Amino acid sequence: MRSTPKSTTLLAFAALGSVAVSATDSAPRPAFTSTSIQAPFVEQFTDDWTERWTPSEATKKTPVGGETFSYVGKWSVEEPAAALIEGDRGLVAKTKAAHHAISAAFDKVLNPKGKTLVVQYEAKFQKGGNCGGGYIKLLEPGFEKEGQDYNDKTPWTIMFGPDMTCPGSKVHFIFRHENPINHEVEEKHLSAPLTPFIDDQTKLYTLIVEPDNSYQILVDEEEIGSGSLLENFTPAVNPPTEIDDPEDTKPATWVDAAEIVDPEASKPADWDEDAPYSIPDEDAEKPEGWLDDEPTTVADPDAEKPEEWDDEEDGDWIAPVISNPKCEEAPGCGEWVRPTKANPDYKGKWSAPMIPNPEYKGVWAPRKIANPNYFVDESPSDFRPIAGVGFEIWSMTEDILFDNIYVGHSKEDAKALAAESFVIKHALEKTIKEAEKPADDATTAPSSGKTFAEDPIEWLRAQAFEFIALAQADPVGAFKAKPETGAVLVAVLLTFFGSVGALFGLVGGSSSKKPVKVSFFHSNLRIFYSPPLAPRRSGYRVAWYIFFCFPLPLHLIVAGIFTLSSSPPPLSSFCVALSSHLIT
Repeated sequence: MRSTPKSTTLLAFAALGSVAVSATDSAPRPAFTSTSIQAPFVEQFTDDWTERWTPSEATKKTPVGGETFSYVGKWSVEEPAAALIEGDRGLVAKTKAAHHAISAAFDKVLNPKGKTLVVQYEAKFQKGGNCGGGYIKLLEPGFEKEGQDYNDKTPWTIMFGPDMTCPGSKVHFIFRHENPINHEVEEKHLSAPLTPFIDDQTKLYTLIVEPDNSYQILVDEEEIGSGSLLENFTPAVNPPTEIDDPEDTKPATWVDAAEIVDPEASKPADWDEDAPYSIPDEDAEKPEGWLDDEPTTVADPDAEKPEEWDDEEDGDWIAPVISNPKCEEAPGCGEWVRPTKANPDYKGKWSAPMIPNPEYKGVWAPRKIANPNYFVDESPSDFRPIAGVGFEIWSMTEDILFDNIYVGHSKEDAKALAAESFVIKHALEKTIKEAEKPADDATTAPSSGKTFAEDPIEWLRAQAFEFIALAQADPVGAFKAKPETGAVLVAVLLTFFGSVGALFGLVGGSSSKKPVKVSFFHSNLRIFYSPPLAPRRSGYRVAWYIFFCFPLPLHLIVAGIFTLSSSPPPLSSFCVALSSHLIT
């Protein structure tokens, strides 16, 4: 029974205080030596790691017949980029957007029958979570002498760990189970996959399977899922006693239709399919005082051509139209049209009613027969033998680090190993993260160093850019880490696009192609606009102000966040100009 021991001394906890004082200064790091824990497999990537691990050189045929490496991802054993424990190294998948595969054989084949099985390891996505896997496979005997050929087809017993499938992430727990009747091996997946939270911190993944078929999954020593191998997996371990007869076929005379058109029905003689849905209301009368000869709109008599208007450049100036003041005092203007009402004789197209089908036999299903491959396995926890471990992953993220792998039978030993390694790193990472956080009472901007009270726009900009940087690496993680910032940005974008839509809704639908120029400060908005209908002069300006200036604070936030120049944003300038114009 081989052991690659590693144990971290109590000196680590003394160093924790110095790390808390300064997360960025070169404070003394805790030292780390091998553990004394014994297990079928303990790996912490000491200097002799190459004696145990074999990178895959599996090849595949290209479409033109040549050979190319399937697993081009490079592996390295090194300290993390943000090293916390002196001399603590891990296995790192170095290549971005590449397939990686590497495996290690046990000194002795592990037989889980009748024993607790514990699988535990650390995974650290140093560049943050992105599409790709971080799971481990427990491999079946037979691969040991062919480690260079390890690939996705190599038989395994258990697959466990995080996988980001983009979209969606899950913690896999899959085991392969053999049917003792036909000897077919089938993968059993968790019926309700567990969703992990993945960031750039060290994560500890633990799987515990007991001889009573119960299982427990922990992340960072906290349970995220548990259940039974017999109840929580798909397909189920034990097959049904009966199955559909594969040789049974539906008779040609079988009638599937539950209803048919009534063959005895006929359209009534008085059914008028051409009767309209609505008809003029003959009882309606034109209101007294209706102005038949007055148009509904007239040119605004108070409108004047702007001084800066250039007929050669801008075309003929056309005064805007307003509602006819006479129509506001009368019941209506223009030609009076008799209103319509629902036609009492309307029936629409006639169709024959449906009646129950006298020949209907019900929904056909093949007859049931005894399942020839039926069996009952009361102990699926007696997994197939395990001869080694392997990582066979594809990822868009480089520098994924694995460390402190434990495969054995002792929950206590796995917890002790975590205490010697993960617990210390987790505490250090948490301390550093807390030290880097801005003070709650000052709400300091991450990059500017200014508080909200000192410079609200700069503070908002910094918050937004930090959220965007997180979202580029892990969109879901960004919303989890900064939900308030994400919600505000979404609201701002919706408001912005809503304002743009309102703008085009107000100026669209023109029948004239005469250009109109509207000038606010140094921003010129040139549009083709000849409104068929507009409110009076004051109402026209108020409408524009309500549509565009009511959400002005949000527009100012957008301008402050995303405008690097000191010039006023066009929309803000528009609102200032329009508000002053309304006052005058």
